[in-house]
Amino acid sequence: MTPDPLPLSSRGRWRKPAIAIAALVIAGGAYTVLRPQPAPAAPTPAAQPAKPTVFELATTDVAAVTAKPLAVQLPLSGSLVPVSQATVKSKVSGVVQESGLREGMAVTAGQVLARIDQADSRARLTQQQAMLDEAQARLAMAQKNENNSRALLAQKYISQTAYDTNANAVDLARASVKAAAAQVELARIALADSVIHAPMDGIVSKRHVQAGEKVAPDMAVYTIVSLAELTLEAQVPTSDIPRIKVGQDVSFRVDGFTGRTFAGKVARVNPTTEAGSRAMLVYITVPNGDGALRGGMFAKGSIVTERTAALPQVPVVALHEEQGRNIVYKVSAGKVVAQPVTLGLRNEDEGMAAVTDGLAQGEQVIISKLDGVKPGASVKLPQVNPMTTAQDNKPAVKPPQG
Repeated sequence: MTPDPLPLSSRGRWRKPAIAIAALVIAGGAYTVLRPQPAPAAPTPAAQPAKPTVFELATTDVAAVTAKPLAVQLPLSGSLVPVSQATVKSKVSGVVQESGLREGMAVTAGQVLARIDQADSRARLTQQQAMLDEAQARLAMAQKNENNSRALLAQKYISQTAYDTNANAVDLARASVKAAAAQVELARIALADSVIHAPMDGIVSKRHVQAGEKVAPDMAVYTIVSLAELTLEAQVPTSDIPRIKVGQDVSFRVDGFTGRTFAGKVARVNPTTEAGSRAMLVYITVPNGDGALRGGMFAKGSIVTERTAALPQVPVVALHEEQGRNIVYKVSAGKVVAQPVTLGLRNEDEGMAAVTDGLAQGEQVIISKLDGVKPGASVKLPQVNPMTTAQDNKPAVKPPQG
């Protein structure tokens, strides 16, 4: 049976969507044909190598290696004492007639310091001289009697005993002459001692008596000090005594002499410690030709206990330890290089160390702790400007240049 044809209203409903779809298909094809074609992509350029980073160092980041002697010093302090000083004392008693020299005046050896009244000494000398004359007269008489006795003995007019008695009298008289002569000599010495002389060149430190005062034997009259040479007596802890050797150099300063340094040498070391302390006295000889130093001045200085020859030196802050080796970071051809070094003497007080092998004078080493600056890094040394002050130097590395 033949199907019934669709109604007209149903045909109209299906025709309109089909026409719309066909229009969209035609429009899409036209757009595909007519749209502009994209330009071909440009070829990607080859990757450029990265520019190396260069660290610019400041003047406070590096130090030049210098070659000079390095010394290790031991600090000390003490007082200056004159090597030669004398307290001149009277040897006789009497009244002082003259004592014109005063403290601070210079004297020479043999110069008269004081005079004591000589009246008693002269009288005593006269008395002793008279006694000597009497003894000599007795000796002459005894010798004459001996001669007579010898002649009588030869003629057998006297006995041997009588002769021996006269000979013995001669011996006694001779002894009396010697005793009297000794007393005369003592009187002369006492007379000479009434004039007191300076025993050495020096300066009057103390006048103990005035004219008109009476002195007794062994009483101080003047104190004289020689400033030609002084001794610095310094206390050194016993733990440091093994470092002290006779002949070591000493340098020191004293108050009042701004900018002047004095020198001396270790002369000797006391073998025992000072009472109440664990220190020993070290005696240092100090020449004082110009007389600038005075006894009792307080001195502060140091003893050079060790000294090297002229060797390259580096700051201690530049040293590093890697794998049991001492190294420094030096700058060579614009690169940081880890340079092993062999160290000698170190001076912790000055912060310097001597290098016996591994560095030469004039090389540049890094002394600052710089982040990012490792062996192999490129660096640029600072330009040293003589007119640049230390305040113009920056303490750190500048940012790396691109």
